[in-house]
Amino acid sequence: MSHSELLKEIKNELKKQSSKKKAKISQRFFKTSPGEYGEGDIFLGVKVPEIRKISRQYQNTASKETVQLLKSPIHEERLLALLILILKYVKGSYLEKEKIYRLYLSHTKYINNWDLVDLTAGHIVGAFLMDKDKKILYKLAKSKLLWERRIAIVSTFYFIKNHKFIDTLRIAKILILDKEDLIHKAVGWMLREIGKRNMVFEESFLKEHYKIMPRIMLRYAIERFPEGERQSYLKSEI
Repeated sequence: MSHSELLKEIKNELKKQSSKKKAKISQRFFKTSPGEYGEGDIFLGVKVPEIRKISRQYQNTASKETVQLLKSPIHEERLLALLILILKYVKGSYLEKEKIYRLYLSHTKYINNWDLVDLTAGHIVGAFLMDKDKKILYKLAKSKLLWERRIAIVSTFYFIKNHKFIDTLRIAKILILDKEDLIHKAVGWMLREIGKRNMVFEESFLKEHYKIMPRIMLRYAIERFPEGERQSYLKSEI
């Protein structure tokens, strides 16, 4: 099968699962109107479980076709490409993993909505950097690009799952006064995930920073706290 024929087949598989009704909902949910963070993004209206199913069907797709999908203006095609990359990463050799990691970071302008970041960054960037120098995450945390900053913090979810919290807390500190609520939510989420595993680490960070944290970041971070303690944080009474 030729390059163009394969791409056409993959795109047709997505279209078979599309829904105009869901596409309209997604256009609103992912803020695609002028001036919003997802401005201009195009949706077919395909559910994530269906995209995962298609990714498994085409997990052996060559990098050339996968990158072309990643550059698509259609949201679900980009997500499909990223899910294929995760499957390739999991079963790949060290050199293949490194290639996928570098491909991911060289195409961040196409990883341009929060679901694309959240479903993939930890599985590729976090996984690859687990036992390596993590300075690239600190560089991304200071990027002008919203999605690179979100990649920086969400990638650390992989570390958190392995009970390594220091880099998450250091990057959270860099992002604590970020102007974007999508960063506030991501940082709060990662702090909450730390707390699920070790409350001492989360509370130590919160007690030092909670009075200057954006409200939504704090709310996400303390979501699972006992109600009394949660209210004390919200009222600045800690």
